[in-house]
Amino acid sequence: MNKEWALTQDAFDRLLDWLNADRNRAGIRYEEIRSRLIKVFIGRGCMAAEDLADETINRVAARIGDVARDYEGDPASYFYGVCQNVHFEYVRKKDVLDTRDFPGSNSVTLRTNLSDDCEPEYQCLERCLGHLSNKNRDLVLRYYQGEKQAKIDERKLQALELGIAVNALRIRAYRIRIQLERCVLDCLKRDGAK
Repeated sequence: MNKEWALTQDAFDRLLDWLNADRNRAGIRYEEIRSRLIKVFIGRGCMAAEDLADETINRVAARIGDVARDYEGDPASYFYGVCQNVHFEYVRKKDVLDTRDFPGSNSVTLRTNLSDDCEPEYQCLERCLGHLSNKNRDLVLRYYQGEKQAKIDERKLQALELGIAVNALRIRAYRIRIQLERCVLDCLKRDGAK
């Protein structure tokens, strides 16, 4: 992923202008798109979903001058197209198989699903999130929010509120994520068969 380009205030302002002429609505739209990107990456089993969503946004912002001039349609669709490329690079870098060891559990191998469009995955993820209990849905969505130190602090607070250790919270979130991934893959197979 491109770590050399950094998002500047000017590029961010142009990105917001592209999303909506009204700055408040543009900010809301930005947050909606970022949240959907994170959900897509979570649904694909990416442990660094927030970082990948930010990388997607950075890439769009880096090309905003070229894109905004000629692009027709919902800007969110362009973000999801870039999301595909970012995910492809992530998977290629991770060698398509992603194996993680978690304390107290067996090693689990996850296969990442590649497709040409993020929208079916997002719709399936939304459906699968709806099948979770409110408690589990809130836990996993909250667990994957925030960035850097804020994310760490939030996870400590979340564990404290639940009365469990941070590692136990990590394991719970991981198990819910695996459940979501299986559900999304099943959903995609069912929808693909239609």
